[in-house]
Amino acid sequence: MNARSFDHLDRVIGEIDKIIKTLSVPPRASRDIPYAPGAAELEEADRLESARRGYPNHSGEVAAQALYQGQALTARDPKVKSAMHQAAAEEIDHLAWCEQRLRELKGRTSLLNPLWYFGSLSIGAFAGALGDHASLGFIAETEKQVESHLRDHLGRLSAKDSRSRAILEQMTHDEVQHGAKAASMGGKALPFPIIWAMRATSKLMTRGSYWI
Repeated sequence: MNARSFDHLDRVIGEIDKIIKTLSVPPRASRDIPYAPGAAELEEADRLESARRGYPNHSGEVAAQALYQGQALTARDPKVKSAMHQAAAEEIDHLAWCEQRLRELKGRTSLLNPLWYFGSLSIGAFAGALGDHASLGFIAETEKQVESHLRDHLGRLSAKDSRSRAILEQMTHDEVQHGAKAASMGGKALPFPIIWAMRATSKLMTRGSYWI
């Protein structure tokens, strides 16, 4: 087996390793979890509701890892590929924060996460195969929709849950930056049917993760 074959095998093993780690290994954040001074203990009803509303956020971050992985796999421009890897690394913080907060709330992660992961991996690879500008536009639109979801969650969150609020506010800030960066790198606007399909898929994942 020549060196080129080894390189290809190494890449395959590396991608498989990413999948295993995302779905089964507790993520490690590079930044401290956002701090909420004076956070109070939640009453049982508020705790249960915060935990349940946190399930889709965690699933969304699992899906984000898969989307960026898929898009990096099929990206043509090395700069775009690097940007996808960097964004995925930044999203690991979100994944770690969501998982830690769910543990604090005595919640659990969605049983459907493997489905969301492999579905998102396929979508990301397809988006990347359409070309770098289309792929970047897909990221910009995805982050726009994630921002909308997070702001909606913030509006529904119990006023007593300041800890979850601090996490969501930082996540929202980061997602806005990710979307703006993708647009600045040449992301083009997507056709409305694709945007509509993305919104429908997002709702399916949000509702599925909320209950299962």
